[in-house]
This record gives sequence, structure tokens and C-alpha cells, in this order.
Amino acid sequence: MKDLIDGIDPSWKINLELLKSDYRDFLLKDHGYIPKKEHIFNAFKTLKMNDVKYVLFGQDPYPRAKSASGYAFIDGNVKSIFDKRGTLSADVNRATSLRNFIKMTLLAREDLSKDDLSPHAIIALDKSDYINDIWQLKDNFEKNGVLLLNTSLVFTDKKSCSFHARAWESFIIDAIDKLDHQKVKLILFGSFAKSLYDNNKSLQKYDAFVCEHPYNISFITNNDVLDFFRPMDLLSV
Repeated sequence: MKDLIDGIDPSWKINLELLKSDYRDFLLKDHGYIPKKEHIFNAFKTLKMNDVKYVLFGQDPYPRAKSASGYAFIDGNVKSIFDKRGTLSADVNRATSLRNFIKMTLLAREDLSKDDLSPHAIIALDKSDYINDIWQLKDNFEKNGVLLLNTSLVFTDKKSCSFHARAWESFIIDAIDKLDHQKVKLILFGSFAKSLYDNNKSLQKYDAFVCEHPYNISFITNNDVLDFFRPMDLLSV
């Protein structure tokens, strides 16, 4: 069991007993799922519990071994956010949710306009004060107190997503329940996160910002999303 929790910040009181014993055994075998065992709990390793202001709920890890990083939304396969031409890199474009999120952030900064979100418009931007590393984006989230947490911490295949979400539900709720509901707000991306919130009264003591999953193109221009993320300025160095 210690293998699973190595590196978790001691401020978190993680309770793996809330996972069924056969599921813990499955995790300890460290094969048949992504990310690797040592990365499952990454979100709890780099942000102290008392520094959390938001919990961003994604769905599940990226379905690619190099991409699944242990952080919701952070694609470990992305080498750079922008390519040499100045447009979004091929790696970002392959990750639809991340691509839409970056475009939303550029729009929130008012660097782009809703009338033109094209590659040419992105190329034309002065990027001298932008980050260009996916781990800088992770750091900027955490500087704003955002815990990057999926509703399921592992991925095997598409048909098993609901199974894994149910397996992790008690663990996730227990971890979040220890936070201060007066200073922490939940960010619910998509139906998995919304369902978790709707079905658990202990989560409903937290205020929640609810929106479509960034996989949807409407996310980019959603005014509520733009207003919510604008103060975080997540692309600034």
C-alpha cells in the first residue's frame, strides 16, 4: 500500500481503505491501466491541502500512456504549447480539450476575439509573456490554488470509464470533504463531474462552477467560462 501513496503531501489524509480490496490489488499490480502507479496521486503531491481554493474535476486520464500525467487536463505528451510558427503545437491540437482550453484562455485575455480564433490569428500574437511548457501551465493552476483532479484516477478503456468512476467515488468524496467548504469552490467540467456533485450531498456544501466539458467547442466562447478563468491569467509567465 505504501507504494501507492509515496510522495503524497502529508497535509492530505488519504484513505485508500475506501477503495475496495480487489481494486487496490488491481492498482498495486501496476499494469493494465494508465497513468503508471507512481503517478496516480500526482495531484496530491504538489499542492498542499490548505492551499486549495478550487477543485477542478475532469473526467478521467487521457487515454494515451504518454499523455496521462496524474493531473486533470495536463497532457504529459505536450512538449510545447506553441510551435515554431507560433500557432498551437501538433501535440496540443491532438488533445481536443486542452486545445479548446488554451483558445479559451487566449480569448479571456482578450488577445483573440470571438470573430477570429484561426491559426493565423494565433500566429500573429505577441507571445513574449506567454508560458510555452505544459508543466508551467500546471504550476500556474496550482499558484491559483487549483487542484487538478479527475473523477477517476486511472483509465483502461472507454467502456470501463463509468466502472472506474464508481470505484473512486468514495475516495474522491472523502478527500474533498476534508477541505474548507467556506473557501473552496468546485469546478465541474462535464457530465461525470456534475453527476458526482448531484449525487453526493457532502459535495453540495461547496459552491460549484458548472460548465460543459472543454471537449465541446462551445466551451471556448462561453461567457461564464471566460469570466471565471480570466482572473487566473493561466498563460502568463
